[in-house]
Amino acid sequence: MTSKNQKPAAVSFTAKNVTKELLASLPDRARRVLTDRFGLVSGGKGRTLEAIGKEYGITRERIRQIESSGIASVRDSGVYSEHTKTFEELKKTLEGLGAVLSEVTILAEIPKKDEERNHILFLLNVGHHFGDRREDADFHRRWHVDQSLAQSVENALLKLYESIEPMALLPEDEFLSEFSKYLKESGVKPRDEEVMKRWLGLSKRLGRNPLGEWGRTESPHVRIKNTRDFAYLTLKRHGSPMHFTEVAKGIRELFKKPAHPATTHNELIKDGRFVLVGRGLYALKEWGYAPGVVREVIRNILQRDGALTRDEIIERVKRERYVKDATIVVNLQHSEFKRDNEGKYILAR
Repeated sequence: MTSKNQKPAAVSFTAKNVTKELLASLPDRARRVLTDRFGLVSGGKGRTLEAIGKEYGITRERIRQIESSGIASVRDSGVYSEHTKTFEELKKTLEGLGAVLSEVTILAEIPKKDEERNHILFLLNVGHHFGDRREDADFHRRWHVDQSLAQSVENALLKLYESIEPMALLPEDEFLSEFSKYLKESGVKPRDEEVMKRWLGLSKRLGRNPLGEWGRTESPHVRIKNTRDFAYLTLKRHGSPMHFTEVAKGIRELFKKPAHPATTHNELIKDGRFVLVGRGLYALKEWGYAPGVVREVIRNILQRDGALTRDEIIERVKRERYVKDATIVVNLQHSEFKRDNEGKYILAR
């Protein structure tokens, strides 16, 4: 039985015990600096070089030197050699998860308990098996046990990003299929979906929205910020026009977010992604609906398609508006429209 603050272990060893043994042979100051830097005390958080330097009355560069020297001493120690199997197990665990992982993924999946996270991070820094890449504009901080694979995966992620339209959303299976294609181009052998999703977690520019669809993180359809974005996803999931009260209800049910009908209505009015197609009914502009009153819709249809019969106009307007036939006929009486010699409607000017 696993307690609330404990999860099934990805490794057999207790990281906290290993770090304690590795640090035991160090001089007192080096041990304290490493303990502070990695937050190895109970419930601790890693401290900056500057903060530790101020406490000791020395420069941050000197603290950095003590840290580097301390890690080197740990690697050269007999205790490190005694834990060869420990580091090999950690390496195999990373390989099993994908061999290239964001630091967040590692600390979420490997430690036995949350309090073990900083100790796992310390072992990654000490172990000679592991390479790290700093966070940058494209990627989160990540660790790997195969530098060549790490580079290939990153190349595939960059190509995937470039291939996705800025506002596009793809179902997860389609997105993974696209990613698989670029991995193959980069020389990476096929992997299972869970590994590929962990690799997607390396990227800062690709993400998944609450409905499980993938796209660029700069898209409001992926990184949800407000009621309008939740409304967009609600309508997209529904697949056809909805009354604003139904949109508000959908936001509450799908995303467990508060959404008042009047507030939702105001947000729909303000956003060009939505088109009013009937009394309180909204559709997505990307579905082919055009903004404007019925008369404007008729005008746009005639400009696009030329002369049309009354029945043809009614049929085409109703593709874009939820209105009665009589409403369309009344609008056709406007002076903006006239009949030609064949009795079809055309623009009067």
